[in-house]
Amino acid sequence: MGLRNQKQKVDKKLFLATVLLVIIGLIAVLDASAPQAISVFGDKYYLFKNQLLWGGIGFIIFLISSKINYKFWEKLATPLFFLVLVSLVLVLIPGIGAKFLGARRWISVDFVFFQPSEFAKFGLILFMAKFMSKKEASILYFFPLVLISFLIMLEPDLGTTMIIVLTGAVQIFASQINLLHYSGVGILGSLVVFGLIILSPYRKDRLLTFLEQSSDPLGKSYHIRQILLGLGSGGLLGVGLGASKQKFLFLPEASTDSIFAVIAEEIGFIGALGLMILFGFYIFRALRIAKYAPDDFSRYLALGIASWVGIQVVLNIASMTALVPLTGIPLPFISYGGSSLIMLMFATGILLNISKHT
Repeated sequence: MGLRNQKQKVDKKLFLATVLLVIIGLIAVLDASAPQAISVFGDKYYLFKNQLLWGGIGFIIFLISSKINYKFWEKLATPLFFLVLVSLVLVLIPGIGAKFLGARRWISVDFVFFQPSEFAKFGLILFMAKFMSKKEASILYFFPLVLISFLIMLEPDLGTTMIIVLTGAVQIFASQINLLHYSGVGILGSLVVFGLIILSPYRKDRLLTFLEQSSDPLGKSYHIRQILLGLGSGGLLGVGLGASKQKFLFLPEASTDSIFAVIAEEIGFIGALGLMILFGFYIFRALRIAKYAPDDFSRYLALGIASWVGIQVVLNIASMTALVPLTGIPLPFISYGGSSLIMLMFATGILLNISKHT
């Protein structure tokens, strides 16, 4: 009886970490988005109200997915994967896919915008978990990964492609694949990515800007220099909550990709380090669930979700601290964006359900 009761307990520490991250994200969006919102929409709470709505929807989905047995999603893995493929094709069609800043990354329905690539992250993780649990030939694991990556690159969206490729690579590595096959595909994939960067003027400029950050401070280097100014201004303890100067339209994408720079400016190195520790705790609990998962499917699924969040956090913060080129990747649970927040909370709910059975 005691064992049965123990199995029915969810990972409360992961639950609390997730709720805390979402609350921090709402506060950060309220703070960072106000200047942009009042400039564009005439209402400084406009973006925050959207994020609050998405957070509420996400929390309901979070609770529901934590109650649904994780094996249910194994049955839906293949249909969801094909739904992902259809949505990624639809986003490329003019009139269906909305184009902003030269990229087609959203499907527009009236005033609602949905980003299929966020759905694709989970859809691929789920399909790969089911596929690998069936013990198919390991070389076949790369085909769904390549197909999804190719469609997202057509948008184009190199940052999301990197997250998907790296997350899939972690799942495949955990399947005990032949290392010769793994290394060969990895080298080939790296060459392809390098070629895509070199052949695209936009991506090439970002790479050159990363290598020569002091050049063209009012042009190509403007974004990263404003980020570094924000980080430097924060110092050890920050300038104070709400007192950021960079958010007043000096820092591009202050409420989305660059929100970590605003946070670090206001609460300093100590506060930013605390946020990173909280992310690390979330990832640790997710990996622990994967370690003690009851079967191969749930193990690969939990590992995929943990890798997705962890890789996205590392790439975002690394780009904010000029360790890698700017990628345009949002900070999980924190950055403004409904598609990302809802899918992350949905996936975390599934992690909580798996934790009941560990």
